[in-house]
Amino acid sequence: MFEGLTFKNPEFFYLALVIIPMAAWYIFRQKRNTASIQISSTASVFRAPRTIKHYLRHLVFLLQIIAISFFTVVLARPQSSSNWENVTTEGIDIVIALDISSSMLARDFTPDRLEAAKNVAMEFISGREYDRMGLVVFAGEAFTQCPLTTDRAVLLNLFKDLQSGMIEDGTAIGNGLATSVARLKDSEAISRVVILLTDGENNSGEIAPVTAAEIAKTYGIRVYTVGVGSIGTAPYPVQTPYGIQLRDMEVKIDEETLQEISTITDGKYFRATSNNKLEEIYKEIDALEKSKIEVREFSRKSEEFLPFAAAGLLSLILSLILRTTVFRSIP
Repeated sequence: MFEGLTFKNPEFFYLALVIIPMAAWYIFRQKRNTASIQISSTASVFRAPRTIKHYLRHLVFLLQIIAISFFTVVLARPQSSSNWENVTTEGIDIVIALDISSSMLARDFTPDRLEAAKNVAMEFISGREYDRMGLVVFAGEAFTQCPLTTDRAVLLNLFKDLQSGMIEDGTAIGNGLATSVARLKDSEAISRVVILLTDGENNSGEIAPVTAAEIAKTYGIRVYTVGVGSIGTAPYPVQTPYGIQLRDMEVKIDEETLQEISTITDGKYFRATSNNKLEEIYKEIDALEKSKIEVREFSRKSEEFLPFAAAGLLSLILSLILRTTVFRSIP
């Protein structure tokens, strides 16, 4: 019933020492109040039947001691820790670095690469309740769309607003990774992760992808790289005099560089060739990072004085009733 019982004010148990002088005084008084009478023989006295009142003559004092004991426990404030809550906190900071260059509009994913990447990433974000997450976008340059936050609503809304053409076109993988590292380098989380998703080759920016990876390694940041695009060719929307038309173009992903980035940072490289494959990749990353889970237990202490107070009050009332009825003394 009182599993994990603790006391807020255990020093009040010293009050129970008052029981010792009370017991000593009671014994002394019992001996002093003993009457004597001279008779020729004690045989008849010993043969006389003893009533239940004789056997229970010390019950009033015993109930008083019990009442004092219970009230002492009440003053010590018993608290129960039996209601434990297991709160799972992963303690992980994650930055998603997303390529939003024009090539991400290719239709080998449904409806296109960018929308597929956004949808899967948002599902991933929604499933990691206790992590701080941020968003970096890159094309010809890179910038932080959302710093590390636990506010899922803000982050998801920023994801929804992403579209190609927000920044100069190109593929600055190195800048995207370096910007992500800058967001994580001062983090005190037990695990710091970048998920970098791109569909092309590094052709812009001032920082080489491998250099950015070395910087990430220096700060203990792990990078999961994801190459997005089907094998061979993919339909790209192209502006023509007759409007936007789809043309099959070769898929060029610098897998060697993406693999090197993941190897340097103790991460992993993935290749997504379809919507389903992209979902599977995020699930695998989710499972890999959940191996870093740290479980903390928080106890919500609840006051447990009421049963002790009730028992003490009952003992006191019962002692008073017995003292004024069954064990009433004649003046």
